[in-house]
Amino acid sequence: MTDQSRTITRKSASNLALAFVLLPKAKRQAMSVLYAFCREVDDVADEETLPLEERRAQLAAWRHDVRLACEGGAPSFPVNQELQAVIAQYRLPYRHFDELIRGVEMDLDIQRYQTFAELEQYCYRVASVVGLLSVEIFGYQNPDCRQYAIYLGQALQLTNILRDVRNDAQRGRIYFPLAELERHEVAPAEILGLAYSERFAQAAASVAARAKNFYSLAGRTLPAEDRRAMIAAELMGSVYWRLLRELERRRYDVFGPHPARLSRAEKLLLILRTWLRLNGGAASPNYGTS
Repeated sequence: MTDQSRTITRKSASNLALAFVLLPKAKRQAMSVLYAFCREVDDVADEETLPLEERRAQLAAWRHDVRLACEGGAPSFPVNQELQAVIAQYRLPYRHFDELIRGVEMDLDIQRYQTFAELEQYCYRVASVVGLLSVEIFGYQNPDCRQYAIYLGQALQLTNILRDVRNDAQRGRIYFPLAELERHEVAPAEILGLAYSERFAQAAASVAARAKNFYSLAGRTLPAEDRRAMIAAELMGSVYWRLLRELERRRYDVFGPHPARLSRAEKLLLILRTWLRLNGGAASPNYGTS
């Protein structure tokens, strides 16, 4: 792994990067390279100092370059040069990278979602697809792991959306479905104005209920024979489940300057609990319950 991928991963204080600690060295390095790719394309979409068309062109360049990496060509971007070996070793398909970039491109064009179905397409592209790539690196026996990755990705992204309402509103984005806001009589202008209300809390609770269902589906779908192989994903589920419960404890008051996050001690405890549970043969996940 080059210094560039390592630097990108370490700089990100991401919960995803945290989960790599439970992986064997080779898989940890492969995941760090994959994460660096995801971080790079996401940062292109979020670079608001650049005009939209320039960001669109940069994402098109990333799509072309990663296709070269997948098809045995000569990619020019350093991260893709490094990713090429990971793609070959784990047989990562180009369609997943393309779908991920399509998800990132949605942030250039879409600032509102009408329904949960529309929102979940976005969540699939930016999160579930990362899960589908990740499980190929983790390795599995039962193909049901792919459906597990889709469910868990939806759960994690909906949790992210709940946590990041303030930051997204400051970018002019609202991810809560407009139909759900209307059902709870919350005007989009209230969210853009960072106005908390009991009505907003109820709308947020409906998004959280959707997330909880996906956590439950993921836990039920993960094949028993692949639980240990999915240890990093299970840690992610544990961390984000704890985050979701913290948001619930706050009654979804997410408009303050300090977003909900877990302390280092809490994360270390979850790492230990996840490792002990899976190596002790626990049949149930460390999320989706109280």
